[in-house]
Amino acid sequence: MYAELSPDLGPDREAIRTETHRFAAEVLRPASIDLDRCSAEEVIAKDSRLWDVYRAWYGLGNHAAGLPGQDDGLEVDPLGQHLIYEELGWGACDLAISLGVAGMPFRAAAEVGQLTGNQALLDEIVTPYAEDREGRYIGCWAITEPAHGSDSLGVGTAGLSDPRTSGNCRARRDGDDWVLTGQKSAWVSNGTIATHAMLFCTVEPEQGMAGGAVLIVPLDGPGVTRGPALEKHGQRALNQGEIIFDEVRVPGHCLLAGPDIYSLVLGMTLSTANTGMSVIFTGAARAAFEEALAYAKVRVQGGGPIAEHQMVQGLLFGMFARVEQARALSRAVMCGQGPNGGSGGLAHAIAAKVTCTQTAFEVASQAVQVHGAIGLAKDLFIEKLLRDARSALIEDGVNEFLSLVGARQVIDSYVL
Repeated sequence: MYAELSPDLGPDREAIRTETHRFAAEVLRPASIDLDRCSAEEVIAKDSRLWDVYRAWYGLGNHAAGLPGQDDGLEVDPLGQHLIYEELGWGACDLAISLGVAGMPFRAAAEVGQLTGNQALLDEIVTPYAEDREGRYIGCWAITEPAHGSDSLGVGTAGLSDPRTSGNCRARRDGDDWVLTGQKSAWVSNGTIATHAMLFCTVEPEQGMAGGAVLIVPLDGPGVTRGPALEKHGQRALNQGEIIFDEVRVPGHCLLAGPDIYSLVLGMTLSTANTGMSVIFTGAARAAFEEALAYAKVRVQGGGPIAEHQMVQGLLFGMFARVEQARALSRAVMCGQGPNGGSGGLAHAIAAKVTCTQTAFEVASQAVQVHGAIGLAKDLFIEKLLRDARSALIEDGVNEFLSLVGARQVIDSYVL
């Protein structure tokens, strides 16, 4: 376990960290290693270990921790959330993402329901999720489309309002309901297992993607079909797959945001997602460093453990320092979160995501280097970590495009 530098941790948060670490070590990591060897369809099969993970996590009530307006689950502040998701990322970043995304529609519904007094939303969507102890309610964030990926996240950029960029998935008003038509791409996390989607779609195409809406969509109704589970290079335990909507009718009370506040809600969602990614991959970077350190202490070459070789010591210390830097940044942003994201808003959340995912990939690569040729063997956890970390440079927005979005935020709002 890493040395905790925060003087404010306290016994309650330390207990949270200890229990989550145990869950990550005993449940999450073994399941992720096992699922990594499975086909994408085997990952979601009825007898898959994936469902053991969900039942264990929901059974403890952890899925409802901090859920607005609910008494179920743990009372967890932002520092506690950071401790939880760093440990989950340490255990298995793919399953950590799956568990995190699973709650997105329900948390958003709880926030809007509490704010607006939308009792139907709370009764139909939030309460069943909060009371679930078997992993029956699973969410996804349905925003990516076959022709739209990171560009759909361009908060504050001119492209978001360009009519030529309007989305494929459309919603139109029909009486009190919304009717959905279109497709979300194969990269929707939890896409083929989710029961509910937080759907980002286009309502006013003349405004481009900025003319959008956000709806909570139950995925068990007529007109909803799924594509096959996606086969991937890394993060194989994270189910992903396309969702197709054909005249799907959704009650009006499931609307979370319309075009008037769409860009604001998009920015808040991106802030939350990027902050979460930064924490999870701080944990993944730490896991890679610990794998390298443990191996260097037992691998003998040149008459002694390679941990005593100066070049290896330089690599290990550089990895250690980068993990500490990632934790400091991701924790500062998560603990400073307000209604618009991190303490500095969206720019800080993006900075954390870009920095921590890049750190995880580079530390994992260096850890493989410390292992030498054996680090490329399929049976070693570090080989899986490198593949998993590589995926993080693309998901939730490719880092290069996110950096442009962050730059726009800095240019427009930085106070000199």
